[in-house]
Amino acid sequence: MSIKLRRSVSLTGLIFYGVGTMVGGGIYALLGKVAHEAGIFSPWAMLLAGVLAVFSALTFSELASRLPYSGGPAKYITEAFQHKTLGTIFGWLVIATGVVSAATLTVAMSGFFLDLLGLSVHWGKLIVVFLLLGLACWGIKQSVTAVAIVTSIEVIGLLLVVGINMDALTSPDLVLTSYIPSFDPLIWAGILTGGFIAFYAFIGFEDMVTLAEEVKGSETNVPKAIVISLLVTLLLYILISFVAVVSTDLSLFSSSNTPMAYLVRESSWLNPQVLVLISLLAGFNGALVQVIMSSRVLYGMAADAQAPALFSRLNRSTQTPIVASLLTATIVYVFSVSLDLVVLAKLTSGIILFVFAAMNLSLIKIKCRNENHQLFKTHNGFKVPLWVPVIGLIVSAGSLVFALFNASVAGH
Repeated sequence: MSIKLRRSVSLTGLIFYGVGTMVGGGIYALLGKVAHEAGIFSPWAMLLAGVLAVFSALTFSELASRLPYSGGPAKYITEAFQHKTLGTIFGWLVIATGVVSAATLTVAMSGFFLDLLGLSVHWGKLIVVFLLLGLACWGIKQSVTAVAIVTSIEVIGLLLVVGINMDALTSPDLVLTSYIPSFDPLIWAGILTGGFIAFYAFIGFEDMVTLAEEVKGSETNVPKAIVISLLVTLLLYILISFVAVVSTDLSLFSSSNTPMAYLVRESSWLNPQVLVLISLLAGFNGALVQVIMSSRVLYGMAADAQAPALFSRLNRSTQTPIVASLLTATIVYVFSVSLDLVVLAKLTSGIILFVFAAMNLSLIKIKCRNENHQLFKTHNGFKVPLWVPVIGLIVSAGSLVFALFNASVAGH
C-alpha cells in the first residue's frame, strides 16, 4: 500500500500556522517603515494593506478548495492552463522564494547564536538548518505544534506591548478624530505608500495551501483557516500600529531596527531584549514554515511527475517527505553561506507578487472555462465571485510594478 501524507493538522492548528507565517515578518519588522510613510495614519495603511491582500487570499482559498494538493501553485497553473511545463516553472519559482526566504532568516538566527552563545556564524547556520530539517522531518503535527507555540509567544509579545502602553490609549487627552485622515492628497499618498509596504506583512497565507493533503477536511478547513488567520493578523496589525502612533515619537520609532523593542524601552518590568528575542523566534518560525512549504511543493511536483520521483518518497513512520526536506534544507544552507541575501530577499518579494498575479489569473481562467469540464463542474466547496480574482490580479500586478519602480529609484 502506498504511503500518503498524514492528515493530522486541525483547523485550529492551521490558523496558528497561518498567523505565524504573517505576524513574524510583518509587525516585528515592517511597522517602522510603514510609520515612516503613513505617520499617524499607519493604522489606515495597515487596513488598506489587509483589504488589498484579502482578494488574493480568497483566490488561494478557492484554488485550495478546488485542488487540495501539496503542489499548490504548480498544480493550479498546470490545471488552469493545461500546461505542465508552465506549472513546473511556477513550482520551482515558489520553491525558490521559500528557500531564499528561509536562508535570509537563517543568517539572522546565526547572528543570534553568535551574540548569545559565542558560536561562530558558520556553526550558527548549521545549527539553525539542522533544527529546521529535524522539525520538518519529525512530523507535520510536531512542526505545526512548534509553529503554534512560537506564534502564541509572538502574539503575547504584541499584547504586552499594548498593555505597557495602555496609559497612552486611555489618556483623556487622546482625540480619536485626529487619527482620521482628511481628503488631503498628500496624506493619502502617504497612506497608499505605507499600505503597499505593509502588503508584504500579509504575505504568508499562500504557504498554507501546500498543507492541503495534511489538513483534516481540507476542502473546507483550508479556506476557513486562510480567511480567519488573515483577519486575526489584520486586527493585530491595526491595534499595534495604533499603539505606536499614539504612544511614541514616530520619527524615532520609524528609524528603529527593532520597533517593538522601542515601544517598551521605558518599561520598568519588561526588558526590551525580550522583544528582540521574540523577533528572532519569529524569524525561526518563518524559516520553518518556508522549509515545510518548499518541501511540500517539491513533493507534490514529484508526485505529478514535474520533478524527480525521488522527492515523492515518504518516510513510513513519520509520513513526511524526508528526501524533499533534505534537499530544501541543503539549498537553504548553501544560500545562507554563499549569496547576497539582501538582494535575493528583494527579488523573492517580487517573485511572490508575480506568483500572486498568476494565481489570480489561473482562477479567472478556471471560472471562465466551460462548466462541462469534468474537473470543475462537480466542485461544491469554497467559491468567490469572478471579480475577486480580477481585483486580486490588478492589486498583485500593481504592487509588483510599484516594487520594481521603488527598486529602480533606489538603484539610482
